[in-house]
Amino acid sequence: MSYDDVMTSSPILCAYEFDGKGNGLPLEDVAAGKVAKSKKLAWVHLDAAHAGTREWLRDNVSYLDEGILNSLLATESRPGVHQVGEGLLVNLRGVNLNDNARPEDMISIRMWIDAERIISTRRRRLKAVDDIREDLKNGDGPKNAADFLCLLSQRLFARMEPTIRTLDDRTDAIEEEILDRPDMEDRQEVIDIRKQAILLRRYIAPQKDAMATLRICDLPWIDKGHQRLLAENLDRVTRYVEDLDAIRERAQIVKDELANALADRMNRNMYMLSIIAGIFLPLGFLTGLLGINVGGMPGSDNPEAFWIVCGICVAFMIGTAILFKRMKWV
Repeated sequence: MSYDDVMTSSPILCAYEFDGKGNGLPLEDVAAGKVAKSKKLAWVHLDAAHAGTREWLRDNVSYLDEGILNSLLATESRPGVHQVGEGLLVNLRGVNLNDNARPEDMISIRMWIDAERIISTRRRRLKAVDDIREDLKNGDGPKNAADFLCLLSQRLFARMEPTIRTLDDRTDAIEEEILDRPDMEDRQEVIDIRKQAILLRRYIAPQKDAMATLRICDLPWIDKGHQRLLAENLDRVTRYVEDLDAIRERAQIVKDELANALADRMNRNMYMLSIIAGIFLPLGFLTGLLGINVGGMPGSDNPEAFWIVCGICVAFMIGTAILFKRMKWV
């Protein structure tokens, strides 16, 4: 069944029966329901937004209680892991790499997973799921439920790395730009970087706790080899959280540096305007005094008076500049 050509009458996006060797046998709707009820290991991936998904779950996986069904179909939820008997209720998120989408608008995948079945739901397409489907087609897929859990988390986190690396590169570029040539237009770029880092961290940080819980789960179908793989995934997501914290702090520092640089530029401009105003203040007084229309103004009948006044003004300017220099105002 094609991931993109799913019949609207069916809530199943894809379904596979595992052969234990890395291959997946595609299942149609009826067969998927039968396998979900049996002891054979199978993966059924459902559209959580489909009107018939809850009914399908009730009919084919009736061993799951209503609380688990609500978690699988919830509109909004926080990433996490809960052990229920011999199974796990897992909620993870991956970056949104769909067309015309923002990566920080992360997509949730919810799963019930135990030794004999994997039931997953999603509301939007997730490329990490496509990766696993391709692996099953090529014979390189998971051999058991624990393999699936390790592989899915690994693919989810691997898909995050380019997004975080791009965000880090943008932070480096804006830092260099502001150090070389601070500009008010750079402010929006800094805000966008910090906002994206905050949104990514909002959903990636809880996944660190989820992976830590998986790492210590005491379930018979998760052996020490799988625990080592989960520990590697935990280390990776921990590094992502640390990187996002660093990006967020760097963005705040860059924002403060930009504000300081713009404030310094404004202060320098105001300082220069103040110096110019101070130099021309005596000249304004002098010209205002000589511009009054009363009798007895000296030099009114002298043809050389204009040039004398100009010379006096120049002398005032030079004298004021020298005075400011000696007072270390300039």
